Amino acid sequence: MKTHRLLTAVTVAAGLLGGVTSQAQSASNRQCSLAVVSRLVDSKTEVCDSAVVQDMAKQGNAFEQNQMGIASVLAIGPDSNAKEAFWWFEKAAHRGYAPAQVNLAVMFINGWGTPVNDAAALQWLHAAADQQFGRAYYNLGFMYLEGKGVRQDYTEAFKWFQKGADAGDSSAQTNLGYMYDQGWGCQRDLSKAAQWYRKAADAGNPLGENNLADLYLRGEGLPQDYSAAFTLFQKAAAQGHTGAQIKLASMYANGLGTKKDSVSAYALVTEATMAGDPRGKELQHALQKQLTQEQIAQATEQATKAMNAERDLSAKNFAQ
Repeated sequence: MKTHRLLTAVTVAAGLLGGVTSQAQSASNRQCSLAVVSRLVDSKTEVCDSAVVQDMAKQGNAFEQNQMGIASVLAIGPDSNAKEAFWWFEKAAHRGYAPAQVNLAVMFINGWGTPVNDAAALQWLHAAADQQFGRAYYNLGFMYLEGKGVRQDYTEAFKWFQKGADAGDSSAQTNLGYMYDQGWGCQRDLSKAAQWYRKAADAGNPLGENNLADLYLRGEGLPQDYSAAFTLFQKAAAQGHTGAQIKLASMYANGLGTKKDSVSAYALVTEATMAGDPRGKELQHALQKQLTQEQIAQATEQATKAMNAERDLSAKNFAQ
């Protein structure tokens, strides 16, 4: 079974960002993060009361406006909603704040709080790219890869992913690896694919971890190594990557890179299924025949607990 190895959707985790220092920040040097956002993204910025952050945002401080937008789009603040998030991102974007410009573009791409508008998204992504903001490069690569608002062009997508990867964006590094993996917009080179996947994996990107593990599993671009594949799939699975959970379940079920463990395998594939990924159902049914009702109940409880623990993980991909 081949897992999905390309990040082809702009999601909250992939597209929305916290704050970085910018010439567009307010005249005040103080930056205040909302406590709930800071907790989710491990921010090193000063944490302030929500009333303080909101007041600073209303005064025109771009960092705080972006914070308010993040809280609203994640529905983690009082009276949160997509339209409110769009409103805050738009304010900060017009002040020239690159993270908010990317966030606003993501709202336009997904139709969150506003009608879908790929042209507007491209405009804001280019504005952020002009400030050499890495996540803007990644999203521009995605637009050309998918042909959203532009003619589909793998060579152009490759160019933007390369710029994002060089800027240290782990999602761009993952997709650049995949371009080399498939030979899209470049000559196929599995060794280079592995190098970029590794950079993303070292940064903790779950898709990068999954893709590098897949190469180890199949022995493509580097020597086959079940133990290395198992460890990387574990890391990605712990962050809620369903493809990695299914592959890890298969390794447990077959004793590859680890001791055979049908209960752990069933728990992982059940977790992926509960998250809406149907690709592991055949394995789930096969494992069900090997387990007792007590073991199935134990594994299901384990899967449920893991799901609850992972609810906030996607927000940790925000850049602060």
